[in-house]
Amino acid sequence: MPTEGADRRQELAVIVDDIDRSLARAHQAREIGLAASRRVIRASGSSIRAVHRLDTDAAARFAGEAERALREAQGALARYPAVAFAGFLQDAEKEYAEARLTACIVAGAPIPDPEAVGVAPESWLKGLAEAASELRRHLLDRLRAGQLANADGLLEAMDDGYDTLLRVDYPDAVTNGLRRSVDGLRAVLERTRGDVTTTVLQSGLREALERNSERLPDS
Repeated sequence: MPTEGADRRQELAVIVDDIDRSLARAHQAREIGLAASRRVIRASGSSIRAVHRLDTDAAARFAGEAERALREAQGALARYPAVAFAGFLQDAEKEYAEARLTACIVAGAPIPDPEAVGVAPESWLKGLAEAASELRRHLLDRLRAGQLANADGLLEAMDDGYDTLLRVDYPDAVTNGLRRSVDGLRAVLERTRGDVTTTVLQSGLREALERNSERLPDS
């Protein structure tokens, strides 16, 4: 016998109610993950600023806050891949990776891989590109402090990051837009190399003038 109208409505109501409960759980996970991701981004930015201030304790503290928030977001969204890949979690992972990698590069510490950082490989790659770009600020601070050797080392680290990322040649759909980040890094690297070159030349000229002035006889 065909399903009567009342029975059909009941069947549909049962199915839709089940779907509604599933969507409600996904929505709750999204709200938790979104709020936690925002905390990740804020704490990661604070960690990077502390690195530039050479405040390693504050940098580590903020990085710890970012990691705890990231794990909360990842845990909340683990069962909901459609929500997890909406974009905000990947942004949070990228920001956290950037903070971790910036601190390691500045300190001359070993570079942790994506598994050690606890992020997706694509997020780690974009975090590396952003960290290499972020080194420009630290490098300029070292130049202003007259620390040319440190600046050269940071420029070399930027070069290493850029050269390494060029090896990853896949469509943006696979790398989550990595090419755009690498293009941005190239522009930052070119400006930074020009700044270092100008500073080195000016420093050499100043030293030459000082040596010549020392050789001149007193009048």
